[in-house]
Amino acid sequence: MLDHVSVTVSPRSRLAIVGENGRGKTTLLHVLAGLLTPDAGTVRRVGSVGLAAQALAAGPGQTVGALTGEALHASHAALTALDQATSDLTAGRPGAGERYAAALEAATRLDAWDADRRVDVALEALGACADRDRELSTLSVGQRYRVRLACLLGVPHDLLLLDEPTNHLDAGGLAFLTARLRAHPGGLALVSHDRQLLRDVAGEFLDLDPSSDGRPRWYAGGYDAWRDGRRRDRRRWEQEHEEQQAEHRRLEQAVDRARARLTTGWRPDKGVDKHRRQSHTPGVVQALNRDREALAAHRVTVPPPPPALRWPEPPTRPGLPIMHTRGVRVSGRLTKPVTLHLAGGQRLLVTGANGAGKSTLLAVLAGRLAPTEGTIHRSDAASVALVAQEIPDWPPDATARRICPADATGLLDAEARRTPVSRLSLGQQRRLDLASQLTARPDLIIFDEPTNHLSAALVDELTAALRRTSAAVVVATHARRLLADLAGWPTLNLDR
Repeated sequence: MLDHVSVTVSPRSRLAIVGENGRGKTTLLHVLAGLLTPDAGTVRRVGSVGLAAQALAAGPGQTVGALTGEALHASHAALTALDQATSDLTAGRPGAGERYAAALEAATRLDAWDADRRVDVALEALGACADRDRELSTLSVGQRYRVRLACLLGVPHDLLLLDEPTNHLDAGGLAFLTARLRAHPGGLALVSHDRQLLRDVAGEFLDLDPSSDGRPRWYAGGYDAWRDGRRRDRRRWEQEHEEQQAEHRRLEQAVDRARARLTTGWRPDKGVDKHRRQSHTPGVVQALNRDREALAAHRVTVPPPPPALRWPEPPTRPGLPIMHTRGVRVSGRLTKPVTLHLAGGQRLLVTGANGAGKSTLLAVLAGRLAPTEGTIHRSDAASVALVAQEIPDWPPDATARRICPADATGLLDAEARRTPVSRLSLGQQRRLDLASQLTARPDLIIFDEPTNHLSAALVDELTAALRRTSAAVVVATHARRLLADLAGWPTLNLDR
């Protein structure tokens, strides 16, 4: 749900809309695009708006050509109008000069002469289907998205709205997207968990995650300024909440002391007469009433900060033997023989193209899949956990509290912990899986695409924890920023 959101996307804006899943990022994009009408407030738009939603429905018989034709319609219409105006001007028809000037301005603004080529270039660069007769229903979700994105990037828009634009793109597509967004002459607002894209493109951040006053936070200055500002705001929030809690506790203790003095009876020093004891009692009552009034008037107005990642550190000693593999292969899935020695504190980054066998190898290391060749030995004294790409198939009515009774990570708030998993967002389910694996304090923790469904802020926290933990860590990922962050780790490339 969105509330109290005010945002301006100017012609040169490079705005990132960030936050955990379920915070309303996509909703806000749809409001900006005019697909949704807000319950309150106003939205003003100037110029053309192009939206790349996460999903593209494929109607019966709709083709790639229909999609590209829709995108190119304005450019084709401008060229048709220019041809007609040119003909009128040549024939000397009345008003032809004005019509020609207007048509020429429109075609120039759209750069209409080059529009078809730009769309073709974008289709090729993004690895999208260029067959205009191909029906969209025969394409995968990722293929349809790439066609839609190419159409959006191939024609000019005053405002681009992109929802998770790096989904379904390879390295070449990511590089093309980044270059096009940086060169875009109009405004840009994007929703993304891709930290590298946010670093490369975004100049301003609208953070929809909870805040101390319940309002979104605005940060200027790029990715690092957003991250540092968010941390400062979090520390300030925690400090203000603790100060208010401490004051409330002090007032409660004052009431308890005043009540105890009244109920147990005040005992003056030896030799003080009865009259003085009696005259003092009203003062004790007045003090109790004052403390009660102060307690009743005090309000904790700052809500508790949301949970942050606390890494449950395992008792893993450096060099603890954990696992040894020799010549491990899996028929049809992992063709390169893998020999590894893993011990406490070691790090390993697994890379390779899709289909090279990264997930298969991780499943073998975690004991979820038996190799068809080679040997693997795991130490009985060491524990292993796997955070896989796919979220576990939990019973839909099970709550997070039931699945992870003793969450030591702080990844789930109280409401999420009592909610059935079927009603949790993908981001919350990913947090639950991460919490359940980390709470066991494994000696070896294996991550298969750990950034999936996690916010950029949480991935930053997770990356810092991976660097300092005493556990052995194995990570397989395509995420560009995470690969850069872990560039110093030993690497196993399954392509070679």
